[in-house]
Amino acid sequence: CGGTKQSPINVDTSQVIFSPDLRPIQLSGYSLPANKQLKLKNNGHTVVLDLPESLALTGGYAQQYRAVQLHLHWGSPSGPGSEHTINGQHFAAEIHVVHYNTKYDSFTEAMVHPDGLAVLGAFLEVGHGENQYYHEILKHLPEIQEVGQETLVSGFNIAGLLPANLKLYFHYNGSLTTPPCYQTVKWTIFNQTMLLSHHQMSMLVSTLRSPDDKVLQNNYRPVQNLHGRRVLASFQTTPSVKHSSG
Repeated sequence: CGGTKQSPINVDTSQVIFSPDLRPIQLSGYSLPANKQLKLKNNGHTVVLDLPESLALTGGYAQQYRAVQLHLHWGSPSGPGSEHTINGQHFAAEIHVVHYNTKYDSFTEAMVHPDGLAVLGAFLEVGHGENQYYHEILKHLPEIQEVGQETLVSGFNIAGLLPANLKLYFHYNGSLTTPPCYQTVKWTIFNQTMLLSHHQMSMLVSTLRSPDDKVLQNNYRPVQNLHGRRVLASFQTTPSVKHSSG
């Protein structure tokens, strides 16, 4: 997993470049009927929810991308576990919704091409009250404690797992954060965080088992070097008055 375009990264808001060309992300087909059954699995590294290809990104990207799966990264009861950081700050957890470019026939074919993948990322924090959308996933975790176990989840509005404001985000070119770490991901990291209850977060960080039969925790990759990559923002992150030297 070497390479100069690896993920995750630290987003330094003083260094990001405002790009008015970044349009709001648009989701299509994300609201699923309850009779649509989705597979939820403990793959030993994370919890993965398979998504039907009817879910798509239809705005914010130059090309159309289809959803494949979503998964989470988290820490432990004693510390945060987001993959990306903002100004060096970790969040409690992070959701990734993985999509592939529809010009390719499958995720497997797309993931080796530079424009192959698009991942939406959002940070999770502890707040007041249960998050009803995350509840749809978290309530099934006890059924998939062991590695390789899977269960079925009734369809719900997947968009509820992401921020309401899809206009504010950071964008950069990076990689998958697990092997084979292909550098083929166009990343969107939303600026608005999602809130889960304290109980929900503790369920996330302490329910699943890992391959060595320990509690699956701290399943995040450390931030990687930018190597000169530009990080764009869809919004102004600094005061509009810029003082140039001289």
